[in-house]
Amino acid sequence: MNTFVLGLIVLVYLLSLAYLGWLGYRKTNSAADYLVGGGEMNPIVMALSYGATFISASAIVGFGGVAAAFGMGIQWLCMLNMLVGVVIAFIFFGLRTRRMGAKMGVSTFPQFLGKYYDSRGVRVFTAAVIFIAMPVYAAVVMKGGAVFIEEIFHVDYNISLLIFTLVIAAYVIAGGIKGVMYTDALQACIMFVCTAFLLFYLYYYVLHMGFTEANVALGNLSSHVPDKFRELGHQGWTMMPVGGSPQWYTLVTSLILGVGIGCLAQPQLVVRFMTVKSGREIKRGVFIGCLFIAVTVGSVYHAGALSNLYFMRTHGAVATEVVSDIDKIIPYFIAHAMPGWFSALFMLCILSASMSTLSSQFHTMGSALGSDIVGAYRKNGSKHSRVIRLGVLISIIVSYIICYMLPGDIIARGTSMFMGLCAVAFLPTYFCALYWKRTTKRAAMASMLTGTIAMIFCLGFVHQKESAALGLCNTFFGRDALFNCYPIQVIDPILYALPLSVVAIIIVTLMEKKK
Repeated sequence: MNTFVLGLIVLVYLLSLAYLGWLGYRKTNSAADYLVGGGEMNPIVMALSYGATFISASAIVGFGGVAAAFGMGIQWLCMLNMLVGVVIAFIFFGLRTRRMGAKMGVSTFPQFLGKYYDSRGVRVFTAAVIFIAMPVYAAVVMKGGAVFIEEIFHVDYNISLLIFTLVIAAYVIAGGIKGVMYTDALQACIMFVCTAFLLFYLYYYVLHMGFTEANVALGNLSSHVPDKFRELGHQGWTMMPVGGSPQWYTLVTSLILGVGIGCLAQPQLVVRFMTVKSGREIKRGVFIGCLFIAVTVGSVYHAGALSNLYFMRTHGAVATEVVSDIDKIIPYFIAHAMPGWFSALFMLCILSASMSTLSSQFHTMGSALGSDIVGAYRKNGSKHSRVIRLGVLISIIVSYIICYMLPGDIIARGTSMFMGLCAVAFLPTYFCALYWKRTTKRAAMASMLTGTIAMIFCLGFVHQKESAALGLCNTFFGRDALFNCYPIQVIDPILYALPLSVVAIIIVTLMEKKK
């Protein structure tokens, strides 16, 4: 594509973000405006913002690469994202969260839990987990966007990372949640159009096949599964891995369940429910949210798996043999299989996915530090938007630094780890706040501590992939994982930590006297 045209497209995109960020800044006059938009956001904007925050560059770049490696089995994650992440989240969690949040007068997820349980400790611990753990997830999303730009336009990784980080910082720090949600809505529309076109163009202009024909051809590639994957249980790109195999455990427990369940307790998503005036607005957002996820995520996962047909036709090998780094399969595919003009547009899609998620993460981390950690120990601290803005700036700097420390093939797994941590640390406590009024603050704290400690222990000493990389288990015990008994070392930590977190909150609640 002509450099001038490409530059013009990017310029228009950035100017649009700047205008929407300025609009958010102009309408932000208080801490409540900065944190939850004054509780008056449009339901369509809320639903689009929720979807755009939910679907990050990690979903498109990282999980798209996983689809290329693992196949159509990853579509179960798409189904869970719609059922759990939208329908259940909106109807069974969102309605009560908005009503209770308005009644308690809270503006953040840590405030919600802290106020309900009447515990500063619960509030601060929740905020601390967010501020400490979320920068890793933010760094993963940042890498997803930077890797795509590097691969498509051969722009230096450091420069691309710096530029779009600064752009996000500008409208998040200035515009608060309103600036974030306005830009999210625009970015969601870009993501929707680009991913829908990607699948259409792939079928009819790249592969020259219809839906059924292409999927039959993909099934016939099973004989080309690389030996290293076949040994792990891979049976082909239209089939699930062998039940109980290492790849099956990775796909089902880590990627599908870890992300599918973990989305219910994402602080940056929960706060969206507090930005609308009533439960009616939340109900209106269900269809929009489901449609958005079905098209964006479903299209990319499908395209990722089908990319093997393209690579086999053009390179005589499947995707993972052409591109060794899973995180770079989708960028490589877009750059080589799609027309140049679409590569430019898809760059906007990736930027949109990255920026929409990152802006929400930075806002959530900044709110956690400024409003919930500092604000909890400072009189009227939560009302000082300057402190919150400083928290946003610090979170951006920390995430930026971490991004340089990440290894390859980390995008999908990093997303799964963070969402798993949110599930084990927050989900039982959050659910009980909504539905089990007998739950006590000690039970809430016990659940969060148990889940967090169990998750960290499993990552460091039980789950072989992470424990081997961290090296702690090897240092203390001279082995990569504490238990060498299969399948203990390949089961995702969420399946150990979440039940323990649930048991802790139930036992401690039942042991205490009913108030």
